[in-house]
Amino acid sequence: MDRRKVCLLMVLWVMAHLSSPGHGLRALRRTTGGRRGSTGLTGQDANGVPLKRSKRGWMWNQFFLLEEYTGTDMQYVGKLHSDGDRGDGSVRYVLTGEGAGSLFKIDEKSGDIHATKRLDREEKAYYILHAKAINRFTNEALEGQSEFIIKIHDINDNEPRFTKDPYMARVPEMSDIGTSVIQVTAIDADDPTYGNSARVVYSILEGQPYFSVDPETGLIKTALPGMDREVKENYQVVIQAKDMAGQMGGLSGTTTVSITLSDVNDNPPRFTKTVYEFRVPESTELGSVVGVIRAMDADIGENAEMDYRIIGSDGPGMFDISTNRSTQDGVIVLRKPLDFERKRQYILRIQVENSHINPRFFSVGPFRDEATIKIIVEDVDEPPVFERTSYVMEVKEDAARNTVIGSVSASDPDDKNSLVRYSIDRRTDMDRMFNVHAGNGSVFILRELDREESAWHNISVITTEFNNPRQISRVPVYIRVLDVNDNAPTFATNYETFVCENAKANQRIQTVSATDPDEPLGGHRFFFSLAQEAAGKANFSVRDNKDNTAWILTRRNSYNSLQKSIYHVPVVISDGEFPMQSSTNTLTIRVCTCDREGNMKLCNAEAFTARAGLSTGALVAILLCVVILLMIVVMFAALRRQRKKEPLIISKEDVRDNVVSYNDEGGGEEDTQAFDIGTLRNPEAIEESKQRRDIVPETFYPAVRRPALPPIRDTNGDVRDFINQRLQDNDSDPTAPPYDSLATYAYEGNGSVAESLSSLDSVTTEGDQDYNYLSEWGPRFKKLADMYGGDDDSDRDS
Repeated sequence: MDRRKVCLLMVLWVMAHLSSPGHGLRALRRTTGGRRGSTGLTGQDANGVPLKRSKRGWMWNQFFLLEEYTGTDMQYVGKLHSDGDRGDGSVRYVLTGEGAGSLFKIDEKSGDIHATKRLDREEKAYYILHAKAINRFTNEALEGQSEFIIKIHDINDNEPRFTKDPYMARVPEMSDIGTSVIQVTAIDADDPTYGNSARVVYSILEGQPYFSVDPETGLIKTALPGMDREVKENYQVVIQAKDMAGQMGGLSGTTTVSITLSDVNDNPPRFTKTVYEFRVPESTELGSVVGVIRAMDADIGENAEMDYRIIGSDGPGMFDISTNRSTQDGVIVLRKPLDFERKRQYILRIQVENSHINPRFFSVGPFRDEATIKIIVEDVDEPPVFERTSYVMEVKEDAARNTVIGSVSASDPDDKNSLVRYSIDRRTDMDRMFNVHAGNGSVFILRELDREESAWHNISVITTEFNNPRQISRVPVYIRVLDVNDNAPTFATNYETFVCENAKANQRIQTVSATDPDEPLGGHRFFFSLAQEAAGKANFSVRDNKDNTAWILTRRNSYNSLQKSIYHVPVVISDGEFPMQSSTNTLTIRVCTCDREGNMKLCNAEAFTARAGLSTGALVAILLCVVILLMIVVMFAALRRQRKKEPLIISKEDVRDNVVSYNDEGGGEEDTQAFDIGTLRNPEAIEESKQRRDIVPETFYPAVRRPALPPIRDTNGDVRDFINQRLQDNDSDPTAPPYDSLATYAYEGNGSVAESLSSLDSVTTEGDQDYNYLSEWGPRFKKLADMYGGDDDSDRDS
């Protein structure tokens, strides 16, 4: 045998045992290409042993299988073989692991492995299986378990797929050529390590000449300069991805890229007109909008934002302009009042400019524009106008009626200059104190004025046009009432004082001051003096202190309260104004007993109350309270006396006939509640009689109507007279109770109908009377009927 072949067999044997130590089972598959036995020196290992490389002839422990097999027979995978297999059929091969028995089947005699189904590498790229060789008869393992791998060879059966569809992208308008827009990506599920099945190349199918795509990276870029958003804003670009490096026969996929040009400020604002004209009534209120203008800008968003301003005007400060940010309009606002009679037209120069300017497009500018605005003022029939916004007038409080205190003036501001008339707004002059002349506006007095009552009067004067009464204006008029010395001064308070009996001459007993409702310009100056009629016989004197106060002094050494207890001192107070006003005020001085220090010890009742600060009204109130208390005490005493008087006989020793009232099945003669004897004889009297007036009415059981008995005959006229007399006495008795009562009269006379109810005085027996009618009176008299109405069997027997 050739030495090289022997060496090759030895190397193969060593490799098989190294890959599966101690096992003789090997997997055999012929690989494509290569020759057995050719070797070559390639280098040395770490130990210096020469390394040899041989061409692959057999591949151990690994099988390769082509995916998507389309043949009619099962696809052959490989063969398992054991060194112990002698070919006599005693060896059985067993396959376990991933897909064993379902995807992969083994011939247990020959060891051939086949794939039963089409396999997809994209679902699973390889399978790990285990093989054993077993003695068919003894079931003993001839070889240990061996592991091997079945790898699926890839074929180009998947087209590239883009990660998105569609793509959305934006790029600024007017971008330079080569500006990046967006990068697209396509993924191929085939094996990128095997052949060109997963090698993708990008190309653009639609979108030229505006855009291009990098074939390797899929980056889309602009390919045309000056793309203007205002001309075309949206573009649809179709990108293709093809595998097999774009070669013929490769699979492909497409996607759409929607590209929008974003706006840049490359257009200046422009007015649509060079001259704008607005008409405004002269009555337009301040702050009102008189006109709106708008400049056009092809840009959008913040690139279209603009600012307006007035750069020239023949009426400075009359108007102002601002920008409405939501609509980008220029709003013209009135700042000063218009007057057709003074100026009928205004000319404004307006400039508009972009708020955000891109320096890149300065060469396209300027980004501003100008326009002229003509504002024409229209005439309006205006109400009359007063010469002043308010009037202040003065009048003395002693002015006579119809005195003119001032005048107001108004005129029609229109060209026709209509006549006006004046009137008072009576809502501001409810008391009708003033009036105004309708033609010339003179204000005059209708009633007398009093400064002390009201120092100011605020009224409104109204003016209207003769030709158009609806045109009304009003002006406030403030009327000040000037003071006149028309009030005399008086005491500042109601002075009351006392003087001691042991007082000395020229002793001060009181200091007085004055008050005056007038208000002189230089302030008050009061003069105090004793009245002329009391100066000759005065017991007291008045000293003016020159400071609007005065002292009351004694003029003798002692006073006697027994001789005279009260002195009235007339004090004259006058002011220093013109005309001078004066009044006489009386000071009351009471004489009291004092100690050595001048402290009051004893005074008469009036003086005492005066010092205590009690007025006459307070004394009257105290006396009235005392009288009311005395009256209440007297009333209580009278009521107590009335309660002590007993209107009925309540004593147990009373011997008058009584009626026994039975409200239950008990009682008897011991029940002595007073009742009329006639009630038992005449049951109808129960219903007709009234309750007793001397006791509180009680709730009774409903009356039971009983059979009527014959009325009692009264043959004695003196009994009738006696009862009538007692009835009159009882009715006229002021001490009788106020409620109804049953009065009983104890009269012992001859011929009593009821006779005597006492068993001691009775001359007849119970058997002589018939009491059977008692059983008809109801259950209340059942006990009485049983006692008197029934026959006694024992008596009958005896």
